[in-house]
Amino acid sequence: MFIAYTVFAIVFALAVAASATAKLRRADNVTTSLAAAGVPESWFNRLALLQFAGAAGLLVGIAWRPLGIAAAVGLVIYFAGAVGFHVRTRDFKGMPMPLVLVVPSAVALALGIASA
Repeated sequence: MFIAYTVFAIVFALAVAASATAKLRRADNVTTSLAAAGVPESWFNRLALLQFAGAAGLLVGIAWRPLGIAAAVGLVIYFAGAVGFHVRTRDFKGMPMPLVLVVPSAVALALGIASA
């Protein structure tokens, strides 16, 4: 399980960091989706920092599993919250991405627990 967690954590951390970078750069597709979900632009940097923290936690979790598990829990909550924002505003067009990212967050959590 250690190898599975390691590979998954690296790949998923890169994906989460890419998503955070898109928020910081104010990529059109990201800002449109976030605005449609009712997220104020003043939150973008904070949300990106949370994603970077989650990605870093997954990577550090390779060496210290409790942090990886905590980071995975945080990412599950983060992306579930994103889904909630889209549902609350009935923005079903922008919901697939956070909905898709909840699943790998949960997989990272399961792999982290299994390999602890």
